[in-house]
Amino acid sequence: MSHQDFQERFGLYYRSPLMREVVEVIQQVAVTDITVLIQGESGTGKELVAQAIHGLSSRASKKLLSVNCGAIPEGIIESELFGHQRGAFTGAVESRKGYFELADGGSLFLDEIGELPRPVQVKFLRVLETKEILRIGAETVSKADVRFITATNKDLNLEVSKKKFREDLFYRLRSVMIELPPLRKRKEDIPLLVNKFITDFCFRNKIDRIRIDDRAYDLLIEYHWPGNVRELKNAIESAAALNKTGILTSEDFEKNLITSLQTSSHRNLPVHLNKTTEEAERGLILSALIEIKKDLVELKTVLIKDGKEVQTEDHPVSIKEVQKEAIKNALIKTHYNKKKAATVLNISLRTLYRKIKDYSLNLRED
Repeated sequence: MSHQDFQERFGLYYRSPLMREVVEVIQQVAVTDITVLIQGESGTGKELVAQAIHGLSSRASKKLLSVNCGAIPEGIIESELFGHQRGAFTGAVESRKGYFELADGGSLFLDEIGELPRPVQVKFLRVLETKEILRIGAETVSKADVRFITATNKDLNLEVSKKKFREDLFYRLRSVMIELPPLRKRKEDIPLLVNKFITDFCFRNKIDRIRIDDRAYDLLIEYHWPGNVRELKNAIESAAALNKTGILTSEDFEKNLITSLQTSSHRNLPVHLNKTTEEAERGLILSALIEIKKDLVELKTVLIKDGKEVQTEDHPVSIKEVQKEAIKNALIKTHYNKKKAATVLNISLRTLYRKIKDYSLNLRED
C-alpha cells in the first residue's frame, strides 16, 4: 500500500521520515497476530495506529473494540474485562460477557494499559499466554480468539522499576513496540496536517476555503505542541470557527498558544512577531543552529554489547551534521520553498540543491 493510500484510509497524515518508519512497521506487523504495544504521548494518534493495524489484518472484517483502562474504576475493571457470572458479587443480577469475550474473532485495543491494577495484570498475562478467559464467579474457562493491541503514554520501563507494572507482562506486551514520535519531533508534518484540518473543517461546515498566512505558519511550527496532533487540530478548528476574514493570522492563534510559548519548560525557538518574515526566519535558523550544536555536543553513541547498553564518550560535532540540520530546518520553516530556503541560509539555489542531494534530504513528497 502506498503512503498516500495509507493516509487517506486511516487518517494518519505525515511526510516525515520518522512517521514513514512507523507506517512501515505497522504494515509489517498487521498481517500477523502478534501482540503490539504502542507507546507515545497523549494526542499522538495511538488509536489511529491501532485501527490501521486491525484494518490491514486478516481480522479486518471483524470488530475492533477500544477500551480505555484509565477510564474504568479500579473496583470494576476486572468485571469489565473478564465478565462475571450471575450472583458473583452484590449487584451481579445477570451473567455478563467482558471485553475479552466480546472481541472474540477480532481485535481488542487496550489504551492506557499502564493504568491496569497489578492484581488484574496477573490475570491478563494468563489470557495473553493461554487465550483462556475465566469470568468472575465462573468455574470453567472459555476460549477467546483475540488479537491484542495495547497503548500507553507512560514509560513502562520506569513503571516496572517502580514495581507499578509487572516485568513479565511488560516483556509479553512488547513483542513488537511502536514508538510514536511527538509532533515537536516531526515538524515536517505540520504544514500537511494544518492543510488537512482546515480543508476538513471547511468541508464539514460548508464554508469557503480558509487560508493561513506565513506568520501564522511560523507560529504553528515554532510551538512545541504538548498536546500533539490533537492540540493542533483543536487550535485550527477553534481559530477557523472564530475567523471573520477568511485568512488565519498569527493573532488568531496567539491568544491560546502564546502563553505556553513563553512559559513552557521545553526548549523552544523564540517567536519573532514584530519582525519581517525574512528577518524572523533568519533568526529562527540561527537559533536552530545553536540548539542543534548543543544537542550534538551532548549526544552519546549508544552501542549494544551482550544485550547491555554501553555509552561511548562524547564525540566532536562535524560541520556536515550542523549543515544538514540547518538545511532541514530552513526547508521546514519555508514550507519547502527551496528558493526561499536558499535566501534564508544565504547560499545559492544551486548550492542548496547540491546539499539536498549530498545529504539525501528527502523531506517532502513532490
